[in-house]
Amino acid sequence: MTFQKPSKDELKKTLTPEQYAVTQEEGTEPPFRNAFYNHTAPGLYVDLISGEALFSSLDKFDAGCGWPSFTQPVPGVEIREKTDRRHGMVRTEVRSVQADSHLGHVFEDGPGESGLRYCINSAALRFIPVDELEAAGYGAYLKLFR
Repeated sequence: MTFQKPSKDELKKTLTPEQYAVTQEEGTEPPFRNAFYNHTAPGLYVDLISGEALFSSLDKFDAGCGWPSFTQPVPGVEIREKTDRRHGMVRTEVRSVQADSHLGHVFEDGPGESGLRYCINSAALRFIPVDELEAAGYGAYLKLFR
């Protein structure tokens, strides 16, 4: 089944104002006051709108920036990158492919081999705990956690 993104009116009805502002209007939630910046449970972070898998807790780290940070997307998952020239700086915005949701930005100051830090808004994500992956339709990702 192909994902069909809901209309702006539908999204405004189903998302909180913050979720809408972040995902649809390239907003940014407050640092240190969001759902996942210090979240440590094992599981999968998916796009709030489409449900497409994005990041694993295995690649999450504390960057000290106040937002969830990851070293990479889930292997095999594509994340769209776009040059962002807003706010008087040049950054690389990251967006989900299916829903075209604004997720956050990627920076070249992360740990590990890639040196990348995906700084992501919690308001763009839904978390699926490892023990719920199968029931939620994400059983294929269980192998990441074994």
